[in-house]
Amino acid sequence: MPEQTDEEIARLVQSGNFHSFGLLMERYQPKLLRYARKFVNDGEEAQDLVQEVFIKAYTNIKSFDADRRFSPWIYRIAHNEFINSLRKKSKQIVFPFDLDVLFPHPVSKETADGDLNRQELKDFLNSHLDKLNPKYREPLVLYYLEELDYKEIAEILEVPVSTVGVRLKRGRTMLKKLMKPIDKI
Repeated sequence: MPEQTDEEIARLVQSGNFHSFGLLMERYQPKLLRYARKFVNDGEEAQDLVQEVFIKAYTNIKSFDADRRFSPWIYRIAHNEFINSLRKKSKQIVFPFDLDVLFPHPVSKETADGDLNRQELKDFLNSHLDKLNPKYREPLVLYYLEELDYKEIAEILEVPVSTVGVRLKRGRTMLKKLMKPIDKI
């Protein structure tokens, strides 16, 4: 029997099968924790924030349109919760991204060279991603790490799909400029 989609599970929860929400939590907790760690460096705080996301998602599950994809909906809740947390901490929004993995979507089976290149990219990004403006940093994280498509990212950030493409392109261009000094060595 094929596994139920997130949307099917959300419909079950909306119809009163509240125990099914646990399935959504199991599916999304690791992803949302990874996403939370891009906003806060403290693991316990990230877990607390993710729990708040699940509470808000559960409380507002009736507002979810089950004809749409579930992932952008819950990521939008997470995005808002994480930004609100940062605002509470400081009058200025600071994005302390501690990126542990960021790599392009795999198209074919990985090779040892591909793993090495990915590790080099990961190391480079860990030391340079914080130099990017947050409006370019966050789409890169959502696209490469969270593996969301342009439409989903647009829904989460509440910007047009074309803006997502522009921000990803500009973010990659900025990262390439940061690579130039390394190439000259």
